[in-house]
Amino acid sequence: MHELGIVFHVIKRLERLSEEQGLSQIQSVTLELGEVSGVVPDFLLDGWKWAVKKSPVMESAALKIETLPAVTICNACGKTYPTVENGKTCPHCKSDDTVLQCGNEMNIKEIEAC
Repeated sequence: MHELGIVFHVIKRLERLSEEQGLSQIQSVTLELGEVSGVVPDFLLDGWKWAVKKSPVMESAALKIETLPAVTICNACGKTYPTVENGKTCPHCKSDDTVLQCGNEMNIKEIEAC
């Protein structure tokens, strides 16, 4: 369960940010998770609920997760397509010369704090 390690990393980053910006409390955090990031949202939420209680600045922070679609680009025809539905093979020209363009990332999109 690598999700707990991710949670600790995000919390540590937000604690540093709150110190730099003089924030006393973070109320919510919105994360963007790529559809093929390998992160299980339910495990991330479970780890979050446990870990935020250990941080005074984060103790009541809610976690919101937005899923980013995975998109692959075909090097043969130049078209993009939804990765999850089609895998590595381009549905337009049937080439396997494809590259994941987006969908494996994780970003802190937004925080609400005071």
